[in-house]
Amino acid sequence: MSAAAVAVDAGTRFTRIAVSGADGAPGLARLPGSVPGEGVPVPADAGDPRGAALRNAYAQYCAGHGLPDRVVLVVREQDRAGAADRAVDALTAVHGTRPPPRIRFLGTAHAVLALLRHAGAAPSGRYAVCELGASAAEVSVCAPASGAVAVTDRAWHAPADGYGAHLDRALLAAAGLPDDAAGLRALAATRAEAGAAERLDIALRRADSHHGRYDEAAVHRIGGREVTAGAVRRALGPLTAGLDHVLDEVLGGAPAPPVIAVGGAARFGPLTRHLADRHGPLAALPGDTDPALAAVLGAALVAAGRANPGDRYPHAVCVGTHRVLGGAPRPQELVISPAGVLEPGGATVFAEAGGHRVAVATGSAHPADPARPVRVRVRDARGERTGTVATLTLPAGGGGERCHVGVRIAVDGTAHLVLHPLGAPAPAEHPLGTLPTDLKGAGP
Repeated sequence: MSAAAVAVDAGTRFTRIAVSGADGAPGLARLPGSVPGEGVPVPADAGDPRGAALRNAYAQYCAGHGLPDRVVLVVREQDRAGAADRAVDALTAVHGTRPPPRIRFLGTAHAVLALLRHAGAAPSGRYAVCELGASAAEVSVCAPASGAVAVTDRAWHAPADGYGAHLDRALLAAAGLPDDAAGLRALAATRAEAGAAERLDIALRRADSHHGRYDEAAVHRIGGREVTAGAVRRALGPLTAGLDHVLDEVLGGAPAPPVIAVGGAARFGPLTRHLADRHGPLAALPGDTDPALAAVLGAALVAAGRANPGDRYPHAVCVGTHRVLGGAPRPQELVISPAGVLEPGGATVFAEAGGHRVAVATGSAHPADPARPVRVRVRDARGERTGTVATLTLPAGGGGERCHVGVRIAVDGTAHLVLHPLGAPAPAEHPLGTLPTDLKGAGP
């Protein structure tokens, strides 16, 4: 497996590193201390457990495979900025004085889409990705737009004691085992047993249909210790309630689009059965893909250049300007970034014409003139729908100061208008908030 490009999913319970092999198939990198099919456990007693686990796992990978030049990091929306900061600190610390890798940040929904696209199974219309992870349940409603995929709505449920992690702790406690690396290994071994998921699902269905009469029946053996159907049912309750809440929030009572369930808790048959019973059959992952690994495997395909995640901003970003014709100012619209170009966490995109950056005057040539409001809008690729992002009042810029005008999207998803005066060493930035993705209701 090549060391040139890797994907990292730094989760709450495990750190997973995946690469795309010579045959194109992505897979987990084997690292010392890793749990088969899971990754490297995150220590619960470290001061910065996720940052320390990421640094440790990445250092182990580099020691065995060499320093990669590209890293795609899977990030959750509720902690996107924090995950980015931890990743930059951890990865650059391992590289030391050597050149750091180029880091690309990829949301879970787009990482999963990359996996589906690579397998030729990408949805053709609107769909929802339910990430049932250790820390939270996150639902992202996605829709194709201008060659990319727009996340039109998103919500999450992140209880203080975690989401899937709550289930793990409850099952380990029912077995009388500690919630530590050894306990997680024992739980992973139980889940990996042939037929374990089917036996659990059948037992719980029987207990449900008989109003709990079979709650004392053993349905799991973790580390040689029995766990009853009743213990599993009690652990499941908070997960289904939280999932129902977040789905109601993001869908607002509307019929659910096709649902793709991923994340560690998506392995838990009773939870995905609850989801299917409420919203219809779940969309299948390609082949026998483990739902806990779907995001990092998709990210590995992106890192290797084998799949397009469709995560670039699907609409053009424009700014209102004026052009003097016949001695009179005429309004016009300057396209800063064409549709499908801006990448979250990527470089600033500047307005260009003929391959060269466009320089515009941000103020009047007369210092006494008032500051001029500037309207920033977005427009779909066909120019049929638009939406206003913000109206900014920029400095007057006496003397007709000319600037290159750009826009960038930070790793946390917020956009910034960038003005770089000609000859100035650094640009100035003006926050725009989150750029709209769903222009369905906007006028032309």
